Amino acid sequence: MTTRKEFLFKSGLLATGAVLLPSFTFAQKKAEKNLGVQLYTFRDEMLADARGTLEKIAALGIKQIETARSAKGLYYGLGPKEMKEVCKSLGMTLRSGHVALDDNWADTLDQASESGQEYLICSSLPSNGQTVDNYKAVAEAFNKAGEDCKKRGIKFGYHNHEYEFESHNGEVLYDVLLDNSQADLVHMELDLGWVVVAGKDPLDYFRRYKGRFPLWHLKDMDMEKKESTEFGKGGLNISQMLAHKKDSGLEYIFIEQEEYASSPFESMAHNMKYMKRF
Repeated sequence: MTTRKEFLFKSGLLATGAVLLPSFTFAQKKAEKNLGVQLYTFRDEMLADARGTLEKIAALGIKQIETARSAKGLYYGLGPKEMKEVCKSLGMTLRSGHVALDDNWADTLDQASESGQEYLICSSLPSNGQTVDNYKAVAEAFNKAGEDCKKRGIKFGYHNHEYEFESHNGEVLYDVLLDNSQADLVHMELDLGWVVVAGKDPLDYFRRYKGRFPLWHLKDMDMEKKESTEFGKGGLNISQMLAHKKDSGLEYIFIEQEEYASSPFESMAHNMKYMKRF
């Protein structure tokens, strides 16, 4: 099984860095509703039995679904409409999907339109190069993709990892991406875990780019191993993040966990129980 982290290492894009946010507090008590999951959390299970896995996910109380590209296509061997209907029958909404901005973009748009999903999220840079010029070019490509999506009634976005927070010529590359992309066309999905591993503060981004982050990947991180862990066991101050969700412009939270103490189902059950305290 190849994790995203391993993939990024193979791509030569994974950077280093770590920071611990302040210790956990109970500042916020309002319950979070309609929690979602990124299905990469259940990547092997979805490939083996998509319907059965979705049934188990629904039983955990999860309401929002975000897909990820797989060896069986964008919907794990199911058709776009079929994926939508299976989710709906289980009381869940197919809300978003991770895709590539590549030569199959037209087909990706067609499938997303057929599925009725609200967001299409590019999950990796469409071109290589940790330079300001490349990130400016990527921002332009994202603006164009955002226009393509808008014509279909879909919202386009980008999901960060760790490497986007590297600097080139004194500029943080993720900031270059934000500064050169149109806020009404490019909606950022902020992976909070990768932000803190990169040594940055998500709250700083909420303040400087208010309302730019309607989607979150909520992921606690083991700061020594630099890999995901169950909520409350890592370096992400979840309570603090939720207390500032308005500044973020938050609409949907997708929980993602790539490594587990035991199994993805046990880890997700723990995470859902943990979230009941807010």
